[in-house]
Parts: sequence; C-alpha cells; structure tokens
Amino acid sequence: MKFFQQTACALALALALSACATAPLSPPSLTATASHEFRQRPVTDEVIYFVLPDRFANGDPANDRGGYSADRLVSGFDPTHRGFFHGGDLKGLTSKLDYIQGLGVTAIWFAPIFKNKPVQGPPGEETAGYHGYWVTDFTQVDPHFGTNDEFRAFVDAAHARGMKVYMDILTNHTADVIRFAEGDETGYAYRSKAEFPYSTRGGPDGPRINEGFTGGGDPTSANWARLTDPTYAYTPVVPEAERDVKVPAWLNDPIYYHNRGDTFWVGESSVYGDFVGLDDLFTEHPRVVAGMIEIYGDWITQFGIDGFRIDTAKHVNPEFWHAFVPAMLERAEARGIPNFHIFGEIADGAPSATLVAQVMAQSRLPYALDMGFATAAQLVGSGSESPQVMANLLEQDAIYPGGATTALGLPTFLGNHDFGRYSMFLRNLAPGASRDELLARTKLGHAMMFLLRGVPTVYYGDEQGFISDGNDQLAREDMFPSRTAEYNDNVLLGTQATTVQENYDTAHPLYRQIASLSALRQSSPALRRGLSIVRAADHEGPGLLAIERHDPASGERVLVAFNTSNAPIERLVELDYAATTLEAVGPCEARIAAPGSARIMLPPFGHAACRLVLEPVR
Repeated sequence: MKFFQQTACALALALALSACATAPLSPPSLTATASHEFRQRPVTDEVIYFVLPDRFANGDPANDRGGYSADRLVSGFDPTHRGFFHGGDLKGLTSKLDYIQGLGVTAIWFAPIFKNKPVQGPPGEETAGYHGYWVTDFTQVDPHFGTNDEFRAFVDAAHARGMKVYMDILTNHTADVIRFAEGDETGYAYRSKAEFPYSTRGGPDGPRINEGFTGGGDPTSANWARLTDPTYAYTPVVPEAERDVKVPAWLNDPIYYHNRGDTFWVGESSVYGDFVGLDDLFTEHPRVVAGMIEIYGDWITQFGIDGFRIDTAKHVNPEFWHAFVPAMLERAEARGIPNFHIFGEIADGAPSATLVAQVMAQSRLPYALDMGFATAAQLVGSGSESPQVMANLLEQDAIYPGGATTALGLPTFLGNHDFGRYSMFLRNLAPGASRDELLARTKLGHAMMFLLRGVPTVYYGDEQGFISDGNDQLAREDMFPSRTAEYNDNVLLGTQATTVQENYDTAHPLYRQIASLSALRQSSPALRRGLSIVRAADHEGPGLLAIERHDPASGERVLVAFNTSNAPIERLVELDYAATTLEAVGPCEARIAAPGSARIMLPPFGHAACRLVLEPVR
C-alpha cells in the first residue's frame, strides 16, 4: 500500500509542478452527449471494426501530402509504395459509416491518428508514418488525416448512429528523434542496466552521475529529482531541426527516455529498449506517467471517445498501468462514459491464454486483444490442427484476472495489420486448398469469431475478401482504388475483383455473412455474454468442435458447433439434461436424441447455432 501511496503523491507533485501542460484541445462537442443510450451497452455486446484511416477512404485529396512539399521523402505521400501515405482520411472514414454499420458493427477502432513524423529510416530504407505509430504531437490529428474538428465530426457522426469510437494509443514510445553520439543511425546495441547503471556515465568505471538516484523502483519525487543526467548508457543528441518537434513540450527532454539502444525483444530490453529506433519513454518516471494521463484524459474529456486499444502494452512497466488505467476510467466516468473499453496489445503467437493473462494480472489491464484466439482460429480453421486446440484455449478462460467472465470482454480477431490476414494464414497452412475451399474456411473462421466467447473484431477489408501476401505492410491494402502493384496482383476471395478498383461491395459473400453473424449474435444474450462449456472437440485431425454457451443472467443456453473438415459430420453431442428441444438461432440441423444428448449434422466447413429449450429436470 505504501508503494501506491508514494506513487500517487509523486504523480500529484509532478502534475502540480509541471510547467509543460498539454496543449489545449478544442472544446467538448455539443452534439455527442453522455445521455445517448449506446453508452449503456456493455463491452461484451460490441462488434468492432478495425481500420487504418490512410487505407480506407480518401474524402479530401487536398490533404494527401499533409501540407508538406511534393517530395515523397518530405510529405511521405506515395500511393505506389506500400510503406507510404496513400491518401485515406477522416472525411473518407466518416463518409463510409453507412457501409461500416451495414456489417452490424457497433464500435470502430482505428490506428493512431495523432500527428506523426512523416518519414523516417536510414537512406534508401525510408518509410512513412501512415500507420500512426510515430507520434510527434499527441494533441493534434495528423494533417494527412484531417483536423481535430474533422475528428470531432467523425466521433459525433458515429455516436449519432449509436456506434462507439475506440482510439489506438501509445505510451511506450514516440517517433525516432533522439540520436546517440556513439555509433551511427543504422542501429544502437542495447546497453543493460547492469553494465550501464544510472549512477555512472558509460559504464561502472565512468564518472559518477545522478548522485543519490536509486533507480525506477523508488517512486518518490525526491528520488526522481536526482535523475538529471541522461548519459548513463548513451549520449542522447537531438538534431537542431527537431529540438522542439514533440508536443507536449516536456517530451523534447531526453531525460524522459530510457536511451539504452535498440530492444532485442526479450528480457530487460523488451521494456527499456527502443523499438527499431523509436524513442522509448521512461515510463517509470512520474512526469511521464502524469504527462500521459494529461494527454489521453484530454482526448476523453474533449471528444467523448469510448475506449482505448493500447499499443505495445507488455513493453511498459506494470506500475505505469496501475496509475494510468484507473485515471482513464475515472476521466471516462466523469464524462458520462460508464463502459469505457480498455484493451492492451500483448503480443504472443501461441494458442494459449497464459502470457496474456499473466501480463493482465501484473499490469491490472482490464482486457487485452485475444492473441491466443487468433492463433487457435488459424490452426483449427485451416485444418492443420485439431479442434482440441481451440477447446484447450477456451478451457483456460478461468485463469484471466476475474475468471471466465473477463474472457467475454476480450476482443477476438482472425488477423490484423501486424500479423497478416486470416485468409493468408489459411492459404499458407492449407497450401493445396482451392479458392472455394479458402472461402469456405474463411467463412468458418468468421463463424467461430462471432459465435464463440469474446468481442468479434473485423479487420477492414476482410469482408471484401482481401487476402494479403504477408504481414505488416503487405496486409494493409487500400479499399479505394489502389496504385500499389504488390496489392493489385491479388484476386480477392469470393469475387473476381482486385484492389485496382474500390471495394465497398455490400453484396460480397463475406460482407453478407458478417452482417448475418452480427445480427445472429445481437439476437442472443448467450452468444454475447455466455460462458463456455466444451461439449465435443476432436483431438486428431480436423473435425468437430461443439461449445455450449450459457448466459446466467437470462438463463439462455445455445449450442454452437463447427466442422473443420472437408467431409460432412453426424454426431451425438452432450448438452444440458433439461433441454427438450433445439430451436434454430442460426443454422441448426440437430435434434434431441435423449436427455443430455443431441444428434447434430454439419456440412463440410459448416457451423450450427441451436438454442436449448429447457424444462426443469424432475
């Protein structure tokens, strides 16, 4: 308790003494009010759509270069290159709200829209900040995407439809501005705390600095006041042209960064190292904690947004989240937002809940992106692993902080902008599959995402059959007519279209399926909030997965089943003994065979959703 009291005191002092307050944003909206009914919707009831604004719709070509010169290495605009700005913006996103809502989407999460460093990288390897993760100004919308007023218009338009808005935020790092006097710009090897302690310059044998500073474990203001020299590992140097580029102004001081060189992704370096040169914030520092609370609290207060997806959450010390998360929930509550959804990115490639649950417990994060679900859905949906892999994951729900009910609020997804698209994983894991089979397996994956527990999260373009050639830049195609050859050579699933033309086809079979699954989920409390009971899971090769979803509040029980094989299945499946009849919620070729048993029939790659009609057991 003493530690957290000290932390609170240090934060309060940092806030009181700071002379570098966050630049004021625009006044609160008058049209989006806290009284809207959608505010009362619990996080479990959402359907999320994740979009990169730069790649979705170009509503204003005048901002394509963000007000910079025509030089692509200055403006970052080059729609022929997959790593540069392509022209999408907030006006375009706002203009397509009909299209997005037609999918049954209730919440839009978009990549960061804060002002970015337009271009960075060594000569010949430059790319642009179109993705939003190279922030220089945390208080303004990037001019390539529009203005703060246009962001307000987007939020208000979404809220008027009952749709929530989730921002993607960063606290781990900023754009790459700080250089080091030692080495060169091609990279800086990580220098550990043992070999380069805060108490000396350039290693244990160097001159003494920061007298009395006892490291990041002591949160008192007296301790942090002794950290005055940032040259313990490297000598940070800020180019003159970028000396004041970051906003708020306190972000320009190298003392608020770890300055230890590039992470190698594991151990100590994963928290204290720079992500490929991105300036790693000293998130133990009370001024950094207070500053980030100021920044993101203002976005809640001024714009009334409904949630945060937190980038690189596991690469920040847990104590930061202990202060930040309650502050954000308090700010949201004060703004009249009772169900503010916070979920962190905790990267893990295993079909398991272990790492995500561990980091959530350590950091006290309410929710996290369900990385384990994505991997399990890829392995099981492709037929390369048995349904038991998904069953194992669901049976781990009890290990999340708060137990299995917490798992209901985890955003589930099939693929994303970092890892690649679901159909790409299917193609790679089932290399002999025809296009028809890939489409069928992709539909099966979407059925699992919408009918199993968690909050389904659709990656933009998946509903149009985008397939991608890989991860990262290769999975960030344009919805509007693309000029990128590496995107345009793919024929999309479910159609003969390519990305040469725009792709907002509401008749596309995947668009129609997702809209249907959204409606199905909305019609059933058990599909939105039901806990999971594994009823059947084949453990050798592809086959049957059957899960009974039970919502204690309404009493509703729904049996969902999936066939991951290319042959029809007819099987007996256990279910609640009180069930006397099965009625269709979605596809439901099934009947009660005996008390406690149902006979279910599934076509190849098919799924079922059957509500149990219950009578008390006598």
